[in-house]
Amino acid sequence: MRMDKLTNKFQLALADAQSLAVGRDHQYIEPLHLMLALLDQQGGTVRPLLQRAGVNLHLLRTELGKALDRLPRVEGAAGEVLISSDLSRLLNVTDKFAQQRGDQYIASELFVLAAMDDRGELGRILRDAGATPDALRPAVEQMRGGEKVQDPEAEE
Repeated sequence: MRMDKLTNKFQLALADAQSLAVGRDHQYIEPLHLMLALLDQQGGTVRPLLQRAGVNLHLLRTELGKALDRLPRVEGAAGEVLISSDLSRLLNVTDKFAQQRGDQYIASELFVLAAMDDRGELGRILRDAGATPDALRPAVEQMRGGEKVQDPEAEE
């Protein structure tokens, strides 16, 4: 996936996810890191989206933290982290969603939709916090107002 196809906010969240992984001595950037970065992002779209969809944000954040605490730590890697195969797969699904919608750039909310459909730990955590496709999809459409993402600044 080409990182220049991500909106600026999504690129920043990915960089924040990398910092989270480095700070916790994780070898890989996982979907959990990216979701937590998106949730905590100042001025981002994910927190308001999840609120609109009725997700329990406190529970979501708590469970993300617990899941990150369970990931293996690696010492002596000098801060080198890689994108995990799970995150790479979810980013590809997110890219596909953007193409299906006719978007030129990939926005953060599509990652949430991809994660919601995922059978992995992040999908389970989202569902446990009250996220449902039936609530998220209309919330995304309402947030977008029928617009396509044609600009890297679209989430500003």
